[in-house]
Amino acid sequence: MVVDSLTATFGAFADPTRRSLLRRLAGGPASVCDLAGPFRISQQAVSKHLAYLEKAGLIVKRSEGRQHFCALRADRFKEAADWVEGYRLFWEQSFDRLDDYLKELQSKDKKHDPKR
Repeated sequence: MVVDSLTATFGAFADPTRRSLLRRLAGGPASVCDLAGPFRISQQAVSKHLAYLEKAGLIVKRSEGRQHFCALRADRFKEAADWVEGYRLFWEQSFDRLDDYLKELQSKDKKHDPKR
């Protein structure tokens, strides 16, 4: 099954453990052991989450001896941010149009209300 990169990215973002791992990696590369430390799940479970993030292209792994280190791939975050940005602009423009319409209605209301 072919999955586009945005689907994989947002699938990775959907899980709170993976989001937490990404937040920790935002501070810089870290070993798998260091990343697994604060979680109340096994290191194997953390490794599965990291494998998902790697498959989604959000992190890269490298080995130094017996240790594995992970780091973020900023380019994949930019792709997701650009997609979201398009919708942010859409909603801002929609709210601006709604605001203009409400002001127009208020203006008409003032013209027809003799008490104002």
